[in-house]
Amino acid sequence: MRQFVLRCVVTVTLVLGLNYILWRWWDSVNWSAWWIAVPLVLAETYSFIDVALFGATMWRARNRPAPPAPTDGLTVDVFVTTYDEPVDLVMRTAVAARDIRYPHRTWVLDDGSRPELAAAARAAGVGYLERSDDWTDRPRHAKAGNLNNALFATEGEFLLVLDADQIPSPEILDHTLGYFTDDQVALVQTPQFFTNVTEADPLGSQAPLFYGPIQQGKDGWNAAFFCGSNAVLRRDALMQLGLVGYVRDTERSVRDALLTSRRMLDRARRGAPDPAQAEVLREVRAAADDALTALDARQPLSEVTYGFQRRVDAISARVVARDVSSIQADLAAIAELPIARDDQIGALVVDETALARLAEREWSPLGAIESVQALVRAVDVDRGGEAQPVMPVATLSVTEDMATAMQLHALGWRTVYHHESLAHGLAPEDVGTMLTQRLRWAQGTMQVFLKQNPLRLRGLSTGQRLMYLATMWSYLSGFAAVVYLAAPVIFLCFGVLPVTAWSVDFFVRFIPFFLASQLLFAVAARGVKTWRGQQYALALFPVWIKATWTAAANVWFGRPLGFAVTPKVRDGVPTQQARLVWPQLTAMVVLVIAAVVGVIRASLGLSWWVGTAVNLVWVCYDLIVLSVVVQALRYRGYPGGQTAEEPAPSESAR
Repeated sequence: MRQFVLRCVVTVTLVLGLNYILWRWWDSVNWSAWWIAVPLVLAETYSFIDVALFGATMWRARNRPAPPAPTDGLTVDVFVTTYDEPVDLVMRTAVAARDIRYPHRTWVLDDGSRPELAAAARAAGVGYLERSDDWTDRPRHAKAGNLNNALFATEGEFLLVLDADQIPSPEILDHTLGYFTDDQVALVQTPQFFTNVTEADPLGSQAPLFYGPIQQGKDGWNAAFFCGSNAVLRRDALMQLGLVGYVRDTERSVRDALLTSRRMLDRARRGAPDPAQAEVLREVRAAADDALTALDARQPLSEVTYGFQRRVDAISARVVARDVSSIQADLAAIAELPIARDDQIGALVVDETALARLAEREWSPLGAIESVQALVRAVDVDRGGEAQPVMPVATLSVTEDMATAMQLHALGWRTVYHHESLAHGLAPEDVGTMLTQRLRWAQGTMQVFLKQNPLRLRGLSTGQRLMYLATMWSYLSGFAAVVYLAAPVIFLCFGVLPVTAWSVDFFVRFIPFFLASQLLFAVAARGVKTWRGQQYALALFPVWIKATWTAAANVWFGRPLGFAVTPKVRDGVPTQQARLVWPQLTAMVVLVIAAVVGVIRASLGLSWWVGTAVNLVWVCYDLIVLSVVVQALRYRGYPGGQTAEEPAPSESAR
């Protein structure tokens, strides 16, 4: 019955929202002030799509029954990942992990290679792993690299991944391993719950709407995703993901080499001195075409490359050089090909930026054939630029979790969201740490969106595409927030209307949609407090904007993300913390000034009182939302009570 009611609310909300948005576009945009009218209607359209994606998420919200008990004899590795967290904090988690009831092995994955942590782990009877020498002078890939290194040093069928501060309950494996009786389940994710958070939660650390209704909604679409900690994964699924990624990367390199070879052969054919040599080059071109066709047909990569090389070798054996000087020039050019052996990694390396220039050179027939052979041989099948050829945990963004889950779903694996708090951790206790954390999450999500858009990723169902898009879409809200903050200021200070009029038509369409959307959140939340999350969705607009443009610069132009390391010691000085949220504080000051100016203008008859009243209400709402940053600045940390050393009560919503 509850699901029926929820679906009714979703339907009503979407109908009212679509009616409002269509009216806004066709009948109410003030085109004479297009510079604010168009951004505002675009922002409202963005918000409508956001509500629609939330409605789609909740349409199939799944409340799972308890799983069966796990079978005996499963092998499990528990990974406690760390970089520079205090040793005592890491060891509290490691000891709790060691004491999990179901038989397993516990490992501390120390990316900081600290001797004192190694000694503490061994003294506690816990395994200790650090990066192998293979990672020296190669990309480290942060936490994803740490996990990938450990995957090849351990053997358990299943992995429980814990952050350094996430202390597990003894029953965590007993309550999650049972899901893996389904051979298609690759991941079981449990909530993240923080014990050092006050009931007011001024930093918005608890995420009861996400770790609850939203993940349950995604679970209904088989799209619940990995959140980096408190999750159990199937090793076979990760290894398949790594092998598929390796094959695809290698195939992409071979394909690029063959496409470049075709362009080189076409130019050589046009410059061939006689029909006989042109025919030889046509045969090589045909061999490249056949190799590309074989790749498209999913034939084994080794067979494709071997067969192509054999054909080219046979053809080149029949070529007789007619122009010695031309051949000598070509040999000199071949020696300058962008192919070199890196003595440190022991592999051939191709300078991809030079491939386009290479294809444009005037080649003689023999030179073209030898160049084609050199290019295909130079494909780095060993991935010498990486510490290991196979990377099971995704490394395409600064956050490994969502990308890994999305790729697992694309391969046909299933995931589970288990709604029970089975680990408890520590949340940030100051504004700086919180902002750094949120920036990194947003950057990682936008990197995945720009590199591997779920709408185009093969293997995902329509529902899975929408569920991943919903998460990525939410981080674009910073741009809409700027418009929502600017529009009332512009009207109150200058009298510029972004709509044709604040008429009855506006109110009878907007108010029902607004109330229905709020009702949707209330019904979906089932009593869970969501206001703090709604506040931060708007109040962190500078973070979301920065995350978007830095991720785009990284993906499109190769620029480093440049985010700061998460602070480990609280600043303690509110005025210094205030510098981190100056855009929000500035916006609040501007809104207050605009409200005063608006009242004065209306009193002098320079502005319409109805429009002024509407925008004053709008300003008040914005100020209430933004006030969360003031509360965050005043927050002095968790005052006491339950700490991370004390087990949190098991909380199940099944």
